[in-house]
Amino acid sequence: MSFPISYVIAQAAPAAGAPAAGNPLWTFGPLILLFGLMYFMMIRPQMKRQKEHRALISSLSKGDEVVTNGGIAGRVDEVGETFITVEIATNVLVKVQKGAVSQVLPKGSLKSA
Repeated sequence: MSFPISYVIAQAAPAAGAPAAGNPLWTFGPLILLFGLMYFMMIRPQMKRQKEHRALISSLSKGDEVVTNGGIAGRVDEVGETFITVEIATNVLVKVQKGAVSQVLPKGSLKSA
C-alpha cells in the first residue's frame, strides 16, 4: 500500500505570492474588544457590589435589623471581629459570620412583620 506523499506535501506548501498575516491590531482587535466588554459588563459591577458589601458589614452596629444569606431576619445583639450575634426571637440568639449578612433592614421592619 503506497500513499501519494509527494502529492500531499505539494499541496501543503504555501503559495509563493501569499499576502502576510496583516496588521496585528486587526488580528487581535476583536479579542481585545471582547476583554474590554467583559470587564465593563461583568468584572466592574462585581467589584462595585463587593465594595458596597464590605461597607455594609463594617457599618453594622448593635440594634441594626439584618437579614442573613440563609433568610434569617433578626436584630444585632453583639458585634465581634468576624462574628455577630443576632436575636431572632425573644431570648433566642444565633451567632453568624459577618459576611453572611445580606442586607440591613430599616428600623422597625421586624415589628411590622
